[in-house]
Amino acid sequence: MHKIKVVLFMGGDSGEYEVSIASAAQVKNNLDPGRFEVFPVLIHNGNWTYTQENGTQIPFDRNNHCLVAGGVQIKFDCAFIAIHGSPGEDGKLQGYLEIAGIPYTTCDVTTSAITFNKYFSNDLAKQYGAKVATTLILRKGDAWDPDSLVKEVGLPCFIKPNKSGSSVGVSKVYDLAGIEGAIQKAFAEDDEVLVQQFIKGREMACGVFTLNGKVKVLPVTEIISKNDFFDYHAKYTQGVADEITPAHITEDESNKCQQFTDYLYRKFNCKGIVRFDYFLKDNEWWFLEVNTVPGFSAESIIPKQARAAGYNMKDFFGLLVEESIAKH
Repeated sequence: MHKIKVVLFMGGDSGEYEVSIASAAQVKNNLDPGRFEVFPVLIHNGNWTYTQENGTQIPFDRNNHCLVAGGVQIKFDCAFIAIHGSPGEDGKLQGYLEIAGIPYTTCDVTTSAITFNKYFSNDLAKQYGAKVATTLILRKGDAWDPDSLVKEVGLPCFIKPNKSGSSVGVSKVYDLAGIEGAIQKAFAEDDEVLVQQFIKGREMACGVFTLNGKVKVLPVTEIISKNDFFDYHAKYTQGVADEITPAHITEDESNKCQQFTDYLYRKFNCKGIVRFDYFLKDNEWWFLEVNTVPGFSAESIIPKQARAAGYNMKDFFGLLVEESIAKH
């Protein structure tokens, strides 16, 4: 029986490097070795490398889109992208794989690039009818002053990099004095910074993917952070946040969220597994962001939602690979 050869991309150079490594380990451990042959390739500091079981590192041949081990070329049937942030979530790796003709497990180049840019993503979601927090964008070199910003978005507010994930570089600011430090912190991660209205609501997440060409929406998760907000520490430290799946909300609220998630998945032209994040306030769903390469680690939301929907992880990750090959 021919095993499906999967190149599993992990790493990257963003603040989500460690999260990516954990996600890739979960994927590797759960792709059935009877059906899949998995080759984890680390992209980091300009190098693309595969480490053999004996510890020998082999460079990934980017010209021929393969690995060469013992004089034998290993070509791939599919790429599983587990890089959060650049280059796995912003369309760069997708562009390379399009040129190489290798099917991959995420959204395409255009959708990845647009949704990774939170400002563009918010604008589109608004056009699609979503409620979105008032958001200002600052680019390096722009003139700004705290009073004008606060006049537009109010206090408290969120200040965050425009293009990053896992809440890296994000601050919740309560007073004028905190604005400048928060903007500098966000600029350390990206050359564009968002200043965003605070929506006082319950934080929710909903996963969605395609199976046999049909959109499947997973159960809704409520995120209750013990920190001031769902920051990096709360996301990846055991016991700092409760992630309740399915969320303790009414059936009507749950249906509304799942239907809206299905609608946005189609409108954004998403592919593969995607997570939409929201705030629920007074029975209204406020769009927060789209994650086109959501976390896959044991602590991550998507695996919990998939299990709640009745999937075991071996089947679930296998389905994602097979769907991307079939679609290609």
